Amino acid sequence: MSRPPLRTPTSAALRLARKAWRLQYRDSHQSIALAEQALTRAQAGADSNAEGWARLVRAFHRMRYATPAAAIEELHAAQRCFDDTADRAGAILAGAGISRCRWREGRYRESLALILPLRDDGLRVLKQEERGMLLNGIAGCYSSLGQSEQAFAYMYQALRESSPARGHGFDVVLYCNLAHELYQLGDYHEALRYLQEGIERCTRLDNPRLLSVLLVNRIVCLTDLDRPQEAMPDVRRVLDIPADAAGRGAKGAAFETLAIAALRAGELALGEQLIERAVQSLGDTTVPDETVELAVAQAESLRIRGATGDAAARLEQALPLPAEGLSLRVRCLFLQVLADVRERQGDPALALASLRDWQRRHVERTQLASRARYQAAALQTELLRLQQELDEIDARQRATERAKLELEAINQQLSQKVSEVQSLQDALKQQAVRDFLTGLFNRRHLNDVLPSMMALAARDRQPLAVAIIDLDHFKRVNDEHGHTVGDLLLAGFGALLAKHLRKSDVACRYGGEEFCLLMPRTDATAARRKVSALLKLWRHSVFATDDGPLSGCTFSAGIADTNTMRESAQALLKCADERLLDAKRLGRSRVLVSDGAVTSPL
Repeated sequence: MSRPPLRTPTSAALRLARKAWRLQYRDSHQSIALAEQALTRAQAGADSNAEGWARLVRAFHRMRYATPAAAIEELHAAQRCFDDTADRAGAILAGAGISRCRWREGRYRESLALILPLRDDGLRVLKQEERGMLLNGIAGCYSSLGQSEQAFAYMYQALRESSPARGHGFDVVLYCNLAHELYQLGDYHEALRYLQEGIERCTRLDNPRLLSVLLVNRIVCLTDLDRPQEAMPDVRRVLDIPADAAGRGAKGAAFETLAIAALRAGELALGEQLIERAVQSLGDTTVPDETVELAVAQAESLRIRGATGDAAARLEQALPLPAEGLSLRVRCLFLQVLADVRERQGDPALALASLRDWQRRHVERTQLASRARYQAAALQTELLRLQQELDEIDARQRATERAKLELEAINQQLSQKVSEVQSLQDALKQQAVRDFLTGLFNRRHLNDVLPSMMALAARDRQPLAVAIIDLDHFKRVNDEHGHTVGDLLLAGFGALLAKHLRKSDVACRYGGEEFCLLMPRTDATAARRKVSALLKLWRHSVFATDDGPLSGCTFSAGIADTNTMRESAQALLKCADERLLDAKRLGRSRVLVSDGAVTSPL
């Protein structure tokens, strides 16, 4: 199959329409102004191709700033123009736009069924950034259907089709969408990193709508991380952007998300104003995330005012939750608030049922994140393979030496892209779960794996022991010898754990000089023996410093297991932490388990 010829503008109207299309992310105001001029010229000159591209720009603008229904009419008109002029690229993009409208209406499966058949043809016909738009549209469908591993694969590939050097701004959209998918899986810190990059890049654009979406995503991250006060400047910044075709758009303004942030930051009056605006903005929308978040915001407002019964009734109106289209993040948010309201209402049985449902969904979210992290590369490879095959077919049909040299360059570029994909995957895995100083897993990884390890232990009817370890007098070491020596001790203790623990054990840096050990198929008594042996080894460790050898280091530890504490991961950690505090109060250098047994100081 031959490579399609490049589109060559044949009229001033078409050049104007194509420029408007390229500017849609970089300068939304100029883009729509140019599209209107191009449409006027195209209709006056009976230029169907130019009319199609002008209408395509208008349709995408209406999709963002008005309603899907307003965009659909323009998209069908654009498609008719492209069919008349045999412009396959324009027809594919119009089809992708129709799919996006269905997505914005909450019809996710229909949206996927419309856009997926366009994939192979689009990869062959479209230019790089336009291919990225197509792939990003497919990613959005998979994301809304809860298939994050597929969504990640398409989004990362779309990111590589977009070059910030071209300055069109589509890469900022992808940073925003990657962050959205990351926080849906609970990886808020990595999402904040992408959002910061996207917001910085957005300062070079004139696109208030895109900036508002980035800011709303950051508000979600900060609120879910229990940092709503930090989110308030972004809330006010979003509200300062007008909700019209020159700003963030009258629809999808996310007032319900802003309301939750304001309420949790203690700004009740603002929160209730935002709830009223959300009710007006959403109208009769059927998008699950928006309607459920609105119910949560209204319930939180009622709870703050002391109307706990009304809060519970408002949440129960939203039950049963939609089986499809509701993100795991919003589902977990709803169940968490429902459990809290029912507990305050004095109904512990229903509160416990909601909490258990939340725990199940949280485990599901953790498992989904794990699958997405390690399986996202599979579809990327498929897409890269498809592109390589297309280039190889193209090479066979080219007879000149110039074409052969071009093929070599393309193959080299594709090989580099494959290497970049693999490098990014490897870096993401390591950055997500490892502490750089000790080489151990970090607390984020602990939070990811502990619930699933507890579930596995319950299934196998085997105990799981948790030990929290605190290096004794660590502040004194920093004060007397400096932080370099302190870092030396932390790295040394990490090496000791890595050397002497079983492969099935999980060692994490819990924070500062604290560490956490997860020991499957081990009860508290066996864990005490193991940790006591580590205490003896640590006591005899010697570290060379500028002030001479440093030895005699000790630690205190608390241990709990699932035989005595199986309610939740947080309860198990809390029990071990309380035993640690008891061990420190008894004089340090000892191990204390949840049944009261103590290892005496060495």
